[in-house]
Amino acid sequence: MRTAIYTLATLLTLATCNNNDNTNYASLVNPLIGTDYTGNVYPGAQAPFGMVQLSPDNGIPGWDRIAGYYYPDSTIAGFSHTHLSGTGAGDLYDISFMPVTEPVREAAPPLGIHSRFAHDDEHCEAGYYRVLLSDYNIGVELTATERCGIQRYTYPTRNGKVILNLAKAMNWDSTTDAHFNIVDSCTIEGYRYSNGWARNQKVYFRTRFSHPFHTAHIDTARTTDSVAKKIPGVIHFDFRLPSDRQLTVATAISGTGLQGAAKNLASEATHNNFDEYRRATQQKWNKELGRIQVTGGTRDQQVCFYTAMYRTMIAPTLFCDADRLYRGADGKNHQATDWDNYSTFSLWDTFRAAHPLYTLTTPQRVAHMINSFLAFHEQHGSLPVWNMWGSETDMMIGYHAVPVIADAYLKGIGGFDAEKALDACIATANRDEYRGIGLYKRLGYVPYDVADSYNADNWSLSRTLEYAYDDYCIARMADAMHKPDIAAEFYKRAQNYRNLYNPATTFMQPKNSAGEFQPAFDPDEYTPHICESNAWHYVWSVQHDIEGLMALMGKEKFSAKLDSMFTYAPSDSAGLPIFSTGMKGQYVHGNEPSHHVIYLFNRVGKPHKTQEQAAKVMHELYRNSPDGLCGNEDCGQMSAWYIFSAMGFYPVDPASGEYELGTPLFPEVRLHLDNGNTFTIKAPGVSRHNYLVKGVYINGKPQQGTSIKHTDIMNGGTLEFDMSK
Repeated sequence: MRTAIYTLATLLTLATCNNNDNTNYASLVNPLIGTDYTGNVYPGAQAPFGMVQLSPDNGIPGWDRIAGYYYPDSTIAGFSHTHLSGTGAGDLYDISFMPVTEPVREAAPPLGIHSRFAHDDEHCEAGYYRVLLSDYNIGVELTATERCGIQRYTYPTRNGKVILNLAKAMNWDSTTDAHFNIVDSCTIEGYRYSNGWARNQKVYFRTRFSHPFHTAHIDTARTTDSVAKKIPGVIHFDFRLPSDRQLTVATAISGTGLQGAAKNLASEATHNNFDEYRRATQQKWNKELGRIQVTGGTRDQQVCFYTAMYRTMIAPTLFCDADRLYRGADGKNHQATDWDNYSTFSLWDTFRAAHPLYTLTTPQRVAHMINSFLAFHEQHGSLPVWNMWGSETDMMIGYHAVPVIADAYLKGIGGFDAEKALDACIATANRDEYRGIGLYKRLGYVPYDVADSYNADNWSLSRTLEYAYDDYCIARMADAMHKPDIAAEFYKRAQNYRNLYNPATTFMQPKNSAGEFQPAFDPDEYTPHICESNAWHYVWSVQHDIEGLMALMGKEKFSAKLDSMFTYAPSDSAGLPIFSTGMKGQYVHGNEPSHHVIYLFNRVGKPHKTQEQAAKVMHELYRNSPDGLCGNEDCGQMSAWYIFSAMGFYPVDPASGEYELGTPLFPEVRLHLDNGNTFTIKAPGVSRHNYLVKGVYINGKPQQGTSIKHTDIMNGGTLEFDMSK
């Protein structure tokens, strides 16, 4: 018989929260959704937008294990404090602890010291994770504050051992230096430096054990750099525990230094009561998740919805100490004043729906994020493309901080310097030596035959279209700020998409520097000239000028091609890349360039097809199961699509202030806004079969057209869908 490893307080459901409806939204979150198949997410504990993502690592590298955890695996080799949510590249896994008993189970590298576990002995929800390490009969529980990871280990005997591994690294990540110091019999500190996707990453930590250790044994490991100096790699701590056989481990992390980690521990982890930390974090999650209140539907649908809400709030992440000191993109420490610094911006993905969602759910944080962009620009010379931990990864393309800034400004979100923001947008859009921008400005497109030192893939067609959209956002912001010359310049640049349209093929087609279309063009082919997609996907990437695109094609051809997008399936021998998942014809829901396309049927007078396809995706490609995501989560974008679509509308053009109408998922949704208003969406009788919309009413009045405005939402009131089979 196994030893009882959890206290009664731990097993009790914390069923109340600060919301008026007393719903425990945190318990409706299933972080295991997406841990199988291609979701690449982690199941561990985190506070909303927290710097700490405390989660188990299987100990085995690989693309399926980019988040450190892969549901089909059966091993755990540590619990580390930093992770990425649903990205296509693996990094972080910093400051890894592992409780064990003798004899220690150890395998050959890369797995090393580990334990087996079973999913029957695993449970997680928003802000909480627990598992039984079966080889040691140790119960592990995780929760977190914004900057601290809190662990509780329940051992089978009073003899406990903890292993801290500062040298273990996976995937793209490798340790370059580490340091460890004993502060007192209960407290340690140190750092781990690494290179990987985030270059020159520095993570400092301070850990307090709830009981003193009586021995500490330090192993050494060589770094992977040319110096090959000895560094502390694996540290073993032995404990003599009290009668409850429990040990609480509180670890603060920082990017600024050992003093920053100490300040964060003193600010956020002042005691050793695990249940209190868990309860406080759950209250934070209930407050954030309760901003959108759904009624009806199945429990699985509610779990999918609130898990999606949760996933939009675990990235971007706070990247500053409790006193707002942070490490900047220049490698120096900077002091923020009245805003928090954020990092982990997957902007190629999240500009589409996640950031527009934040303008509804957490507008105060939007201002903080934009101030973070502007600070990054001052320190790095440009707005971020894909940054984390003070490092620009240069992953993906476009300058998609621009639509985030423009969207916020046009929606009236203050709290940042608009003049400085526009200047940063313009400067970023005029880096002539960066990724073909100079050629784009001179030729009106990025040619596919010019070498590019920033990326092995040329992605010339995709760059052209994404630059054009970002330029449109600059133009709109300049227009609203009464700067007509700037607006005219960038409105003109926003039309550059036309230069790649080939009427002979009716697709966007790569061009060389002589102005010639790519020969032997095949729209089905995944080429180096199109980013993670083919021409079927990117022909629609003109979110800012759908009417102009329709005029280029002709409305009938536009409509016919849109139909074909969902019916023309690739051949069995197509050799689809790893990102082409969740496919319906050529439509790829598992990757972001397709996400708005479903809503384009509205523009050709076929809203029933938008409703049909949106319903199919919501019902078939989002499920309450480990393989319930059809593609990389990508820091909240996959989930943001679902949240918007479940409410019945979607931001095709994220900076337009308008949303295209689709079909809702729930009979009632209440969106509680920061301005004190509530926007209610009603769809009596909606179901899997009753997904068609006969009519739409705002505050009882028939809505003309197929879109609503952002102001309709912010003013509060009711949006009602009249549903039918």
